[in-house]
Amino acid sequence: MSFCFVFLFACSDSKKETEETTDALDLVIEEKLGTTGFAPLKAAAVSFNDPKVKLGHALYYDKRLSKTGNNSCNSCHNLATFGVDNLPTSPGDAGKNGDRNSPTTLNAALHRMQFWDGRAKDVEEQAGMPILNPVEMAIPSRSFLENRLNTLPYYQNLFKTAFPEDKNPITYTNLQNAIGTFERTLITPSRFDSYLQGDKKALSESEKNGMISFILIGCTTCHGGELLGGTQLQKFGVHANYWEYTKSEKIDKGAFTLNKDTTKLYQFKVPSLRNISKTQPYFHDGSVADLAETVNIMAKVQLNYNISTEETTNIVAFLKALEGKVPTEAAHAPEGL
Repeated sequence: MSFCFVFLFACSDSKKETEETTDALDLVIEEKLGTTGFAPLKAAAVSFNDPKVKLGHALYYDKRLSKTGNNSCNSCHNLATFGVDNLPTSPGDAGKNGDRNSPTTLNAALHRMQFWDGRAKDVEEQAGMPILNPVEMAIPSRSFLENRLNTLPYYQNLFKTAFPEDKNPITYTNLQNAIGTFERTLITPSRFDSYLQGDKKALSESEKNGMISFILIGCTTCHGGELLGGTQLQKFGVHANYWEYTKSEKIDKGAFTLNKDTTKLYQFKVPSLRNISKTQPYFHDGSVADLAETVNIMAKVQLNYNISTEETTNIVAFLKALEGKVPTEAAHAPEGL
């Protein structure tokens, strides 16, 4: 049974019948939206002119946050390419790749957890962890980086302005706070948000059909809410072993690896689907590059649903409507860095 809603009219391209088709699709969507939690993105919680944002902006782009100066946050989470590097896994400071795909930092501040295994509660906590990771940025200790930044007048001024009440403002905690605050400006509303706010012309017929299929097939069980994901851990491979479909070179046991909790075997954070059309390759290991193939795998492995070609095409069209724009101020390194 196909869940794709297509309305056919005999040999006519009239404006009236096109409008009737659109109206019918909008009515179906309106009936189903209550089950999805879909909502327009909230505006950024902080102004780009905030001193902490200015500091975090600089830190995000600064390669001095890695031991030998090869990597910045932006190296793996490139804001010129939607907060990712489009690689399956990313090379660290010494050239060795990590085990998991680098997720986008766009809208990440709105997620309920960070990392593929959910081990960080927010972007502030997350920001400090790759810097000290020996494979990623390889800084040997918090004090090592604090001492490095303390020698730079550029950061002496920025930290003092951002944390004026601190006697010694250049601390690792303040660094995490600043990077997280900067990431809270990385909000990317899309045509999907315009549609939810009442602009029924913001989406095409194919995109609307895709949204309907997305809802009725059951994708919104995990990919619902404001972010279409980003709020929970779920087992990858509900109806089949994921690696049989993704052809993954390594079988990753997900959140189980944190504390050997068997209830979290093969569980991963459900990614937000915002900007998903730009953040390939997909899954925790970047094992699949094509979005349509990814949709097909998810339908089968998670929902045991044999999706049709037409449904896949429309769902991919819908997912492309979730593409926003990186805030202009954030998309490049600050002057003077």
